[in-house]
Amino acid sequence: MAFIEIRGSAGVVTGAGSGIGRATAIEFAQRGMHVVVSDQLEDRAQATATAITELGGSAIARRADVTNDGDFAALRDSCLESFGRIDLVMNNVGVLAMGPPETLPLAAWQRIIDINLLSIVRSNLVFLPHLLAQRRGHVVNTASVSGLLAHGYDRLPYVATKHAVVGVTEALALYLRPQGIGVTCVCPSGVVTNIVEQITFHGRASTPRGPDHPIVKAEVVGGLVADAVESDRFLVLTVPEVVDELIERATDLDEYIRKHTRPTTSE
Repeated sequence: MAFIEIRGSAGVVTGAGSGIGRATAIEFAQRGMHVVVSDQLEDRAQATATAITELGGSAIARRADVTNDGDFAALRDSCLESFGRIDLVMNNVGVLAMGPPETLPLAAWQRIIDINLLSIVRSNLVFLPHLLAQRRGHVVNTASVSGLLAHGYDRLPYVATKHAVVGVTEALALYLRPQGIGVTCVCPSGVVTNIVEQITFHGRASTPRGPDHPIVKAEVVGGLVADAVESDRFLVLTVPEVVDELIERATDLDEYIRKHTRPTTSE
């Protein structure tokens, strides 16, 4: 049983100017949700909101920097002022710093942690008191398959923060569900987005083992997220192959690591 009905509800989606955030905001709106579309780039947020209204939906656009506490409070206030309610918040951001682990500077780690992980902390501080007071709502956090499987040693801050997002979201589900609030964790594999715009590079190029998973369109993920909210599902995967690898890893972690590592040689 769903914790909220999407039709007639109101929600806030961060990072909704492009990619998964945009696709999910549009999907929510097409199913009847009033959406506050937020993004660090105001023109992209407005473009998503315009697309929603042109499709007959209801949306407003707001610029928001997820490293700014006050911007989350402004999003909450905008949703209440415009739609009179808040039923859902989707925390959807992800940036990468790439390079061998020994080359990634502390500043790169601090930036990724501040955006990918602490943005959820800021969101919790602003939105959870409201949802808990009304004993109704739904929280969606976007993690990654990199939060379930540690493939990307060339993007270690991303792997670390997305693992943290998965753990935080699971713990939130245990805390919030008994209080009437649903929780969903989105762990996409390859998705057609513009995340490459957010990558910084350090040191030499490296080639870690990547999962051989199909790449899906952001619109597919948006549909899966909305379905999960409607059916009260915690984990959203974009490809079934992830389940097989998770089982393999959980069955014998030592053998899994041996199987997927190769000695390096120097010339």
